[in-house]
Amino acid sequence: MCLVKPAAVAALIIEHAVTKHNTPYEVIFSKAFLAGVMLSFGGLLSEVTSGGATSLTTSNPGLAKVLGGFVFPVGLVMIVLNGYELLTSNMMYFPMAVAKRAVPWWSLPVNWIIVTFGNLVGSLFFGAILVKYSGIVSTAPYNTYIVEFAMKKASEPEWHQIFLRGIGCNWLVCIAVWQAAGARDTISKIFAIWLPIWVFVACGYDHVVANMFSVPLGIMFGADLTAAEYIRK
Repeated sequence: MCLVKPAAVAALIIEHAVTKHNTPYEVIFSKAFLAGVMLSFGGLLSEVTSGGATSLTTSNPGLAKVLGGFVFPVGLVMIVLNGYELLTSNMMYFPMAVAKRAVPWWSLPVNWIIVTFGNLVGSLFFGAILVKYSGIVSTAPYNTYIVEFAMKKASEPEWHQIFLRGIGCNWLVCIAVWQAAGARDTISKIFAIWLPIWVFVACGYDHVVANMFSVPLGIMFGADLTAAEYIRK
């Protein structure tokens, strides 16, 4: 794997942030929408893998989590390779650029707000149209697992637990994006992304955009959750 030095990676990250700052808002929203869809593809594959492994979950739950985590990174790989807009990676790009005064301070909240809603709309579109209404996981054990997973993510943990899980998750997401920025070729970028994302999913950390897909999908399948309860946590 051919990598550049950390100082050069930081310069690349700031350069990307400047490009994002200069991109029209409607383009940012469109790329954020697509990022929500791409990440949801990875989330769905992870839920299909884990939900379908009922015997393995009973006999070896740790291995089932590792397998579910292994397939999830395909979403972030597609986002990075296609240059889409993901909120959690922009949480690294823009603070660095603002700190170096490469972009004005107001660019940070503007970008985060647009990308948050774009990611949300993309995730909801994918969950409703391409999963719920397509009927691809409407039978057991998948529909049952989808509901259980949503409850585990949004109902059972306390607020502070979700907050701390979010820190652990985005630490690994930023490492993945940083490593990908420093990789020279496509295979190296994929490998650089895959390992940290595999770790965060297998360990059960919480990714805000991934939850924009998994929790509303659980609600669509009948989870005992309201939109207000989801938003609160």
